[in-house]
Amino acid sequence: MQAEDMEVPIINNLNDNGDRQRPKGKDVFKDQQKESESSMESPNLEFEYGDTDTLTAELSELYSYTEEPEFALNRDYFEEDFRSHARGRRWIELTVEEQRAYVMRLLDALEVTDRDKRLKVARAILYLAQGVFDECDTEVDVLHWSRHNVFLLYDMGIFTALLELLSMEIDNSQACSSAVRKPAISLADSTELRVLLSIMYLMVETVRVRTEDDRPEWIAARETFKNELGSPLYNGEPFALLLFTMVTKFCSMNAPHFPMKKVLLLLWKTILFTLGGFEELQEMKVRGRERFNLPPLPEDSIKVVRAMRAASPPASAMELIEQQQQQKRGRRSRRPLVKQDSLDTYNERDPFKNDDARDEEEDPEDTDSGIEGEVDPLDRDVIIQPPPPPPPLRPPTERVNFPKGLPWAPKVREKDIEHFLETSRNKFIGFTLGNDTETLVGLPRPIHESVKTLKQHKYVSIAEVQIKKEEELQQCPMTLGEEEVEETPAEMLYLGMLPNLSQYVIALLKLLLAAAPTSKAKTDSINILADVLPEEMPITVLQSMKLGIDVNRHKEIIVKAISALLLLLLKHFKLNHIYQFEIVSQHLVFANCIPLILKFFNQNIMSYISAKNSICVLDFPHCVVHEMPELTAESLEAGDSNQFCWRNLFSCINLLRILNKLTKWKHSRTMMLVVFKSAPILKRALKVKQAMMQLYVLKLLKIQTKYLGRQWRKSNMKTMSAIYQKVRHRLNDDWAYGNDIDARPWDFQAEECALRESIEKFNSRRYDKNKNGDFTPVDNCLQSVLGQRVDLPEDFHYSYEMWLEREVFSQPIQWEGLLQNP
Repeated sequence: MQAEDMEVPIINNLNDNGDRQRPKGKDVFKDQQKESESSMESPNLEFEYGDTDTLTAELSELYSYTEEPEFALNRDYFEEDFRSHARGRRWIELTVEEQRAYVMRLLDALEVTDRDKRLKVARAILYLAQGVFDECDTEVDVLHWSRHNVFLLYDMGIFTALLELLSMEIDNSQACSSAVRKPAISLADSTELRVLLSIMYLMVETVRVRTEDDRPEWIAARETFKNELGSPLYNGEPFALLLFTMVTKFCSMNAPHFPMKKVLLLLWKTILFTLGGFEELQEMKVRGRERFNLPPLPEDSIKVVRAMRAASPPASAMELIEQQQQQKRGRRSRRPLVKQDSLDTYNERDPFKNDDARDEEEDPEDTDSGIEGEVDPLDRDVIIQPPPPPPPLRPPTERVNFPKGLPWAPKVREKDIEHFLETSRNKFIGFTLGNDTETLVGLPRPIHESVKTLKQHKYVSIAEVQIKKEEELQQCPMTLGEEEVEETPAEMLYLGMLPNLSQYVIALLKLLLAAAPTSKAKTDSINILADVLPEEMPITVLQSMKLGIDVNRHKEIIVKAISALLLLLLKHFKLNHIYQFEIVSQHLVFANCIPLILKFFNQNIMSYISAKNSICVLDFPHCVVHEMPELTAESLEAGDSNQFCWRNLFSCINLLRILNKLTKWKHSRTMMLVVFKSAPILKRALKVKQAMMQLYVLKLLKIQTKYLGRQWRKSNMKTMSAIYQKVRHRLNDDWAYGNDIDARPWDFQAEECALRESIEKFNSRRYDKNKNGDFTPVDNCLQSVLGQRVDLPEDFHYSYEMWLEREVFSQPIQWEGLLQNP
């Protein structure tokens, strides 16, 4: 499957300025009014970004609401078998040894040939993994017994037995062919797979999560399980590769009955468990810098981001139109224009700014006209209001809590210092010294000070060291010898993924496209709803509402799993080796990941983040412990009381981080952001008042600001201020001015081809074991060469005299020519 086979997601409904086109007439006013109201009322979101949501939320997302009747089915099969084993006793009353004996009995029963009997046993095991909920009174009890049982099941070798059954189901050609022929696939087609994947997911997720009351044997089991999943113990490859194979098989339409949501969730959690989450990544980065003798990181990025505060979003066009209408109605008085200061980092006024003076950059004529500007021209950062009263005196203790200064330490690259000195030498001396950053003879004193400051903030990344080392290995393969490659989980995963990497990436993006809320339903698109649609379609309005919520929730969970999975792969491969990261990035870019993410954000993002596609009373483990109330339309619409949906905000931040990783330091990909008119789409995402999301939006706006033109920058000063306050500074980066853009041609093909060449050299040097390169040793010894046994074809001895005559005796040999110099 080639990258071009994937459908190019086109960003629809954009006008020439990149703004979303809206329907004509009254609908325009209503839509804009709703949008302005939502932006005016958007509250600060108390969201804490992490590897995952709470354990309860992660477990509940494994099950669709249409799977709810199966909880009772699991219980019934377990109790039917357990009653014959332990008469009149309950599972929680047995001793550990008795529990182990019963699990061993289930393990033996898994090996029967009868498919239906195997399924019953698997359901009984699933009931144990779910926490024998019929014997529990509270949700806490269910989670406690689930944890106890999962470690017991792992200890008894259940996971390996399940893996064999899963491999059998994947290779079940009869099930695949019957699913392909079916006109409509439902929940019933994936029953065995869903049961197996559910048990495996519960085991991986429960063992992965650490708790304070973990027993010593559980801690040891966690490390063992982690190493087993990450190493090629199962079928000669890491477990994640089996799941990647399921994803590609599903996307190639060969197995449309695979329950893709469960596969993706299990794949994400397996990668998270074996490679590590964001905090482990930070620790690995610190250790990596120590190994390369690099100075420590200037700050802990996780802590800095968590300490950030959200800024007020830029005013929408609707709000500014309303202000202009008020002016026309005569409500405007001789009051000065006051610059809105909500984007000042900590709501503190600039001491160097006169409150009563209007901002020099703003012109009242510009505000009145409301026509100028290339993108979102009405987004001015002034509002008409009476001058605010002087702030009341506050005790000094309140201010002490706020950190002073900018959140990030500035960084400078080695090539930035070289470029600065080259420019300075050309200006003051008239010649350059190449890459020499030490010699400052002939340069004036201020230049000396500048170089000193730049060197103070110089930052060398692990990636730069790896690139330099790779260049040396390519140039001196004989003297430097073989590189010692550490067998890390990331290295083993990359080695397994490399042969089919493009298929894996394309399959994940196809699923992301199918699950995106902006995607139109097409007959030829992938059906990702196979494991959520019931056998009998709903007949009442209430059932239809419930299924509608379930389908939307199902899609959101798929987006969440894919976005988190791609981000983890990019971050781990980048730390392991920069070229491993680059090849995954390039496959993503060639498979149209950049326009796909922009298409995802080209929606009412506030509505997506505040979506209530969940029914609390149906979530596991609530639904198995409490009596089920009668569902009504009101209770379905109620949802939870949170002001935002955790998984949707998590997905949005992940997708923005992926976009940042793909475009950082890549000029041609930055130009793709400009060409796809991403600025208005990204600016709408600033309405979400969450600091981390705003940070990654502002980073994406910063890298393209210089290409958007002076008028855009003038019209979006509030966004420019936010970039200055929140995004890390590169000391001699003129992102806000764009002085050098004429000197930088946009040659996408050349840049990507040069990068691909470096990647292929790296892969060939490190992973191509059968290479016959220029450096293969040559045997020059006459005796050993003539003594080698050469296998000749069977009929050669019949015609060897003819061969001698033709190839040797009849060829004139000029022996004198060998003595002459060529």
